[in-house]
Amino acid sequence: MKKDKKQLKSNKTSVGGQAVIEGVMMRGKTAMATSVRDSDGIIRTESKRIKPLSKRSKIFRLPIIRGVISFFDSMIGGTKVLLRSAEVYGEEEPTRFEKWLANKLHVNLMGVISFISLVLGLGLAIVLFIWLPQLSRTLLEKIVGSEFDLLLKNLIEGGFKLLIFVMYILLCSLIKDVKRTFMYHGAEHKTISCYEKGLDLSVENVRKCSRVHDRCGTTFIVFVLIISILVFAGVEALIGESVNGILRVLLKLSVFPLVAGLSYELLKALSKTNSKIFLPLKAPGMLLQCITTKEPDDKMLEVAITAFTTVMQMDNDQDIPEKEFVTAKKRKDLTESVVKRLSEKGITETSEAEWIVSIALDIKRDEVYQDKIVTPKYVEKVEEILLMRLTGRPLWYCIGNTDFYGYVICVDERVLIPRSETELLVENAIKHIDANSKVLDLCTGSGAIAIAVKGETNASVTAVDISEDALELAKENARLNGLEINFLVSDMFANLKEQKFDVIISNPPYIRSKEIKSLQNEIVNFEPILALDGGEDGLDFYRIIADNAKKYLTENGKLLLEVGYDQADEVIKLFGEYKNAEKIKDYEGIERIVKVDF
Repeated sequence: MKKDKKQLKSNKTSVGGQAVIEGVMMRGKTAMATSVRDSDGIIRTESKRIKPLSKRSKIFRLPIIRGVISFFDSMIGGTKVLLRSAEVYGEEEPTRFEKWLANKLHVNLMGVISFISLVLGLGLAIVLFIWLPQLSRTLLEKIVGSEFDLLLKNLIEGGFKLLIFVMYILLCSLIKDVKRTFMYHGAEHKTISCYEKGLDLSVENVRKCSRVHDRCGTTFIVFVLIISILVFAGVEALIGESVNGILRVLLKLSVFPLVAGLSYELLKALSKTNSKIFLPLKAPGMLLQCITTKEPDDKMLEVAITAFTTVMQMDNDQDIPEKEFVTAKKRKDLTESVVKRLSEKGITETSEAEWIVSIALDIKRDEVYQDKIVTPKYVEKVEEILLMRLTGRPLWYCIGNTDFYGYVICVDERVLIPRSETELLVENAIKHIDANSKVLDLCTGSGAIAIAVKGETNASVTAVDISEDALELAKENARLNGLEINFLVSDMFANLKEQKFDVIISNPPYIRSKEIKSLQNEIVNFEPILALDGGEDGLDFYRIIADNAKKYLTENGKLLLEVGYDQADEVIKLFGEYKNAEKIKDYEGIERIVKVDF
C-alpha cells in the first residue's frame, strides 16, 4: 500500500489542458501540444515551446499574481488554440461576407474572429455572472420590500451566479458540437489520470480512468464564484453600500484579478492533496465536472494520448523541434502559395503550380482557383509534390505519371518524359496502321509510343530498348493500360532476327553530345543521358536505322522518326536510297518528323 502511494506521488504531473474542436490541447512546463482529428480521420499535432511564467519575471512567481497572469494567459491562449483547431478540422466554405472581408478590406479573418470571440466571451461573462445576478438580487429586494444586508446581498448574488452557471452548462451540453467538446474534455482528464496512476498510456487503460480531475477549469470557475462572494463583500464593506448599478459592476470587474489569483492558489493547493478533509471544497467542482465532461470514445482517447505524449516528450527532451499543423486551406490560397514558392526558385510558369494542385486534388486545372476547402490530407499531398519539385526534379517525375495521347504513362528517372511533339509522331504513324499491322517501336523508353499505337489500332506491336530498367517501367505502363505488347531488350535491331514490320516508329536519342551540358538542369540532372545522347552530330542512331531498316520493313512499309529541331534535312539525306522521304512540321511549324516510304 505504501508503495502504491509513493508511486502515485512520483507520477503527479503539472500537465493540464483543454478540449478544442475535435481535439485536445495539453500544456506542460516547457511545451504545449494540440492534437486534432481532422475530417479525413487523421490525427494532426501542433507543438510549441513555451517559457514558464516563473522564468519570465520574478514577480510572476509571487502568489496571487502568478494566478492572475496564468488566468489571462490561459484565456487568451485558449481562445487562440480553439480557433487554430478549427483551421485543421474546418470544412465550411467561406461565406460571401468572409470573401468580401478578405478581398476588399484585406482583413485577416481568423484574427478578426479571434478578437471578436474574446470580446464576446468577456461580454457574455460580465452579463451572466455580474450584471444578471446583481439585477436578480435587486428584483428580489423589491419583491421582499426591503434591502438585504451586505453579506446577504453577496450570498444571494453568489447563489444566482452558481445557478446561472449550472443552467448555462446544462443548456450548452444539449448542443451536439458542445457535447463532443465535453467528450474530448473527458478524454483529457482520463489521460492525465491514467498517467498519474502510473499506468501505460493505452486506450484500454485510459478508458478505465476517471474523467473527474482536481485541476479542472470547471472547479476553478466554482472557486471564482465562491471567492467572489467573500471578496466583493469585503470590498463593499470598506467603501460602503452607496455604489450601485454600473459602478457596482465596474467595481467587481476591478477586483476580479484578485478573485482569479486567490482561486488559482486554492486550486493549486487542493490539487496537491488527496485528504478527505478537503473533499467538501472539491466536491462542488467535481460534481459540475459530471456535466462539463462526458465519456469519450476510443478515437477521442487516441487524440488525447497523442497530445499528452507529445508534451511529455518535449518537456523531457529540449532538442525535440516544434511542429506546425497542416491546416485546411482554400484551393485558391493553396495554389497561390505554390505559385509563389515555385517563383522563388525561378520556376515562373503558373501552369506548374496548377498541375501540382489539380493532380494532387484530382480536379481540373481550371478549378484550382476556387474557394472550396482542401482538407489537410490533400494539402499535405500538394506539399509532398511541391518539395520534390523545388529540388529541381522534373514535374512529371514528382507526380509519378503523365498523360500521353490519352493514356496514363508512369515516369521516373529510368526514362525520358514523353513530349507533346511525340504525340504528333503517333498521330501520323497510326494513319498507316490498322489491326492487321505489325509495328516496331525502336528506343521505346517508357513505352508511350507503343502503348498509344496499340491502344488506338490494336496492331501487333513490338517495342525494344537497350535499357532493361526502362523496359521494366514500359511493361508496368502496358499493364496499367491493359495492353499486350511484346517488349524486347535489344540494342536497336540487334536481337530482332529476321522479323518484318509494316511500320517502324522511333524517337531515338538525337541531342549532340557537346550540347547535353547546356540543357536545362532538370534534364541534365534527372533524365537518363543514355536516352538523350545522339553522338557528336546527334545522328548516330539515324545512321543505324538507315543502314538496317530495309531488312525489317515489309514491301510498302513506312518509317516514321522524330528528329531534333534542326536535323530534318540531315536525316533526309541519310535515307536517300529509299523510295520517298518527307518532312512533317509540328504545331509550331518546326520540321520535327521524317516519314520514309520503303
